[in-house]
Amino acid sequence: MTAGHSRTAAPAIQDMPRPAWQGVNHLALVTPDMDATVRFYHGVLGMRLVATFKAGPMRHYFFEIAPGNTVAFFEWQDAGTFAKPAGWRVQQPLQFDHLSFNLPDHESLLALWARLDEAGVGVTEEIDHGSVHSIYFTDPNGIALEASYWLDDVTAKQDADRSAFCDPDPVPAVRELEAAARLDWMPATDLVPEPQGIS
Repeated sequence: MTAGHSRTAAPAIQDMPRPAWQGVNHLALVTPDMDATVRFYHGVLGMRLVATFKAGPMRHYFFEIAPGNTVAFFEWQDAGTFAKPAGWRVQQPLQFDHLSFNLPDHESLLALWARLDEAGVGVTEEIDHGSVHSIYFTDPNGIALEASYWLDDVTAKQDADRSAFCDPDPVPAVRELEAAARLDWMPATDLVPEPQGIS
């Protein structure tokens, strides 16, 4: 065993086929203001809004990065936020929830589940989220990970297909897009300065 680790992966895992990764299904982040998030990611960054769901009391919106690949946000109203420069360690909680890797189909999900199980990685059973099926596991750093495949790929839908837009009370930015295919305003942001005196 490697020093500092109580368990190691089974050697047989190295003989198993590698997973057929297809990018990031979704990176799940948290926002206290979904309206501003839609205006920034769709309006400023130009990412197509492809789905608006309700996850219990929270909104859960998806923006297309590439075919099959999205960044998604949970709206946690009244959630605190913070700013930090990229790559700098901070002591406060982060705005990151989990990272989901995209797989092409059900067979690939089952193969990954078997690979994780063989390696001694704790993994959930398959979870049916409607248009996405997933399994969940954790990396050695404690980062929550998910592997998913689309049953109904929302990024493959045309803008006129609104079947994945299920939020019964969408934020004003979504209503603007539905009414005029444009946003009335988009937020500007500033760079976060790097901390001084840290090497």
